[in-house]
Amino acid sequence: MALPQPPVPQTATCYRHPDREAGRRCTRCGRPACADCLVPAPVGSHCLDCARASRPDVTTRARYWNARQPTLVTFALILANVAVFLWLGLQDPAAFTSSRRATRGQFDLGLLDEIHTPLGVYSLLSDEGEWYRLVTSGFVHFGIIHLAFNMLLLFQLGQLLEPAIGRIRFLLIYVASLLGGSVGALLLQPSSLHGGASGAVFGLMGAAFVGLRNRGINPFSTGIGTTLILNLLITFTIPGISIGGHLGGVVAGIVAGYAVLAPRHLRVPEWATYAVPAGVIVLDLLAAYLIGST
Repeated sequence: MALPQPPVPQTATCYRHPDREAGRRCTRCGRPACADCLVPAPVGSHCLDCARASRPDVTTRARYWNARQPTLVTFALILANVAVFLWLGLQDPAAFTSSRRATRGQFDLGLLDEIHTPLGVYSLLSDEGEWYRLVTSGFVHFGIIHLAFNMLLLFQLGQLLEPAIGRIRFLLIYVASLLGGSVGALLLQPSSLHGGASGAVFGLMGAAFVGLRNRGINPFSTGIGTTLILNLLITFTIPGISIGGHLGGVVAGIVAGYAVLAPRHLRVPEWATYAVPAGVIVLDLLAAYLIGST
């Protein structure tokens, strides 16, 4: 008499590919799946459906991505400056080198390409109602070297400041310094056309300088102090550089930065770290209006 035999084991097939043999099962739902339909998980492997279901929603993924971008504003500003530079260059390739002399009325604008003139800042902006130049001038660069030098400093200072003070305060200091540079240019060199991010960059250097000092660090023991002094020397020794733009930017940056990066023993309220740089922006605009109206 023959003894009963155990049932023949059934080979499991992939739940998505019935013609494929499943080597493993999803550790979450238990369904058999082939190697192409399994993804690694913290424990075992999940099938594609379970992996998709376990993904965070769009809002959560956006929040995670945002948290992984500590210098988002810095890169956005660099991109904006490069985009304007390329846009001007596409209109006129001479904008890449600024090789032609441009004049506007009785003002000698120096060795600048004419393509920059509609965006730079100069003393007649109030007469023509072109107050937007106070901002657009900060994104106009006269040649690739001018752009590259400013963007390098912006990148380095952004890596230092933006993660430490946050995006909004970093942007407020940047805008305050940019406008401060425009005001300084109008005040000290009204008969010249000014442009470039150097005013804003000088402001960031000034803010970093006082921030280090407020924390008991000698700025001259770091690259910040040396870079600031070196750039100030270059400002006063090399012709054609916007002295007013650099000085106005650094003053605005120091004032705004002193509040944002105040020493802890002063116990500056958090709202003041936003209000002070915003106030500097308002003062910049008021000063520009008064200078332009005289």
